[in-house]
Amino acid sequence: TGSAMAEERPLAMVTCTAPVNIAVIKYWGKRDNDLILPINSSLSVTLHQDQLKTTTTAAASRDFTEDRLWLNGEEADVGHPRLQACLREVRRLARKRRGGGTEDAAPLNLSYKIHIATRNNFPTAAGLASSAAGYACLVSALARLYGAEGELSEVARRGSGSACRSMLGGFVRWQRGERPDGRDSLAHQVAPETHWPELRVLVLVVSGEKKPVGSTAGMQSSVDTSPLLKHRAEVVVPERLELMMRHIRERDFEGFGRLTMQDSNQFHATCLDTFPPIFYLNDLSRRIIALAHRFNAHHGGTKVAYTFDAGPNAVIFTLADTVAEFVEVVRRSFPPAANGDQFVRGLPVGSAELSEELLAAVVPEPVPGGVQYILHTQPGPGPQFVSDPDQHLLGADGLPRPCA
Repeated sequence: TGSAMAEERPLAMVTCTAPVNIAVIKYWGKRDNDLILPINSSLSVTLHQDQLKTTTTAAASRDFTEDRLWLNGEEADVGHPRLQACLREVRRLARKRRGGGTEDAAPLNLSYKIHIATRNNFPTAAGLASSAAGYACLVSALARLYGAEGELSEVARRGSGSACRSMLGGFVRWQRGERPDGRDSLAHQVAPETHWPELRVLVLVVSGEKKPVGSTAGMQSSVDTSPLLKHRAEVVVPERLELMMRHIRERDFEGFGRLTMQDSNQFHATCLDTFPPIFYLNDLSRRIIALAHRFNAHHGGTKVAYTFDAGPNAVIFTLADTVAEFVEVVRRSFPPAANGDQFVRGLPVGSAELSEELLAAVVPEPVPGGVQYILHTQPGPGPQFVSDPDQHLLGADGLPRPCA
């Protein structure tokens, strides 16, 4: 009978989704590599999960013989030190909570082996902060599974620094913290995603190739060799952070956009100041930068703002009423190859007529196929739990379900 089976095989399962975030005041450089403590605070915008998300199912059972992990359907190494650190921390929190005497009805046995399946709905190595979404999702699912809710941004940070910012929606500040044990290096929400309803995000994917230098290695190299990075962390960022929070509170796009571009440029300047230098931007990235400045100059103000992480893809912030025109400018500047219908993805984009004057001033010699596609999205909430059992990535046997 079904109930007898359930008695026999206690399988606990939780599924969670988590968002990508894009830093507008960048995090680059650690002061502690094990605890993942940053040399400066940072500030990000959490993107909506309808367009970009990681889904993770975590299951525990006394029948599992070993911990196992599947990424996008392929089995992966569950022994990864950062993954193990997250697992250890969540179990520690669960133990601590149980020690407090508030015994839940039959809490999950902490010695059971665990199966984890994770899937992204976007290209993993495209420089779209997949590790941030991935670890935020993992930690949320594990914490719910073990009944260890609470301050989880600190645990997510142990997986990937920027993951602590994906634990919250809207506009999020990762406070650098002072303590050597990292207990005060936490994420806090500056404003919820509903605070600035007109804000839109366009991700311009220029190349899905893996980045030349991984973030972890790149950061270490910059910390070791860039005097500019030290100046940035100590002098520039604290001032910019206060300013950026004010722009967000006041919904001042002119100030927000300008500072976002300046901070992105300075981050890439510290990469150039690293020895040997690191180049994350490519020719297409630089063309998009020039295009944004020409577009803004034509309009006599900041209408679009770019930011680039450790990769060549541009993330453009703009307001809803500018989206259609700027997308058309990108389409004319980088005429899509065959996938014209799939060129714009995500939220719908209206059509726009461009004046001859704008075309002459803004649109350069076109570079066909330069931008693979544009993803249109907006700020969104933090991790969400999935109640529909059909959404679980693992079946009742604790193994990945075939993809629908």
